[in-house]
Amino acid sequence: MPLLEISQLQKSFVAPDGARQRVIDVPAFSLDERAQVALSGESGSGKTTFLHLIAGILKPDSGCIRIGGREMSALPEPQRDRLRATSIGYIFQTFNLLQGYTCLENVLLGMSFGPGADREFATALLKRVGLESRLKHYPRQLSTGQQQRVAVARALANRPRLVLADEPTGNLDSANAREALALIRDGCRENGAALLLVSHDRDVLEKFEHVADLRQLNRAAAAAPMEVRP
Repeated sequence: MPLLEISQLQKSFVAPDGARQRVIDVPAFSLDERAQVALSGESGSGKTTFLHLIAGILKPDSGCIRIGGREMSALPEPQRDRLRATSIGYIFQTFNLLQGYTCLENVLLGMSFGPGADREFATALLKRVGLESRLKHYPRQLSTGQQQRVAVARALANRPRLVLADEPTGNLDSANAREALALIRDGCRENGAALLLVSHDRDVLEKFEHVADLRQLNRAAAAAPMEVRP
């Protein structure tokens, strides 16, 4: 059984003119345990929406998302939050670090939504990403590349089965981008997590053996807007 199974997934949004635009219409997609797959697509193609649906941040209009055999899309919000906290690590393009907390506290806080804070493991993760001397630093005291490393450590903190990465190198220069990508992939391998990473950067996509194109997965890519019905 694949770790992630998606079938007949649909999500639409209402545009300012009242038309309903279907952004995601994916008949089928799956990801095996420990697999590493890159998902390509231009800006505005629905990549972030797709990841948010998988993570349970957004609820689909219809369709099924199963993670480890559990149907994320059918769960009420509190249970979706719990499944996300225990099974999914999320790396945001803008890092989403809490500015009033240190590096270590950011990772520990992420743990508190899952099995519970483990200071020793959190410290080990930050050491693994080269931040041993920055444990008590605040995000504003870090470079952009260092902030991304904290985000990687936080994503791995609850030992997730699946890591979702949304344009994780988009705010980094080329050197930091290569380093961050290596940290993400190595961290997933070391912790036994599958990785689904979305990017429009050809240099990033070329590093992956398996690349899927959201335009080919998504029937909505060429679909006309649907009119809202009462």
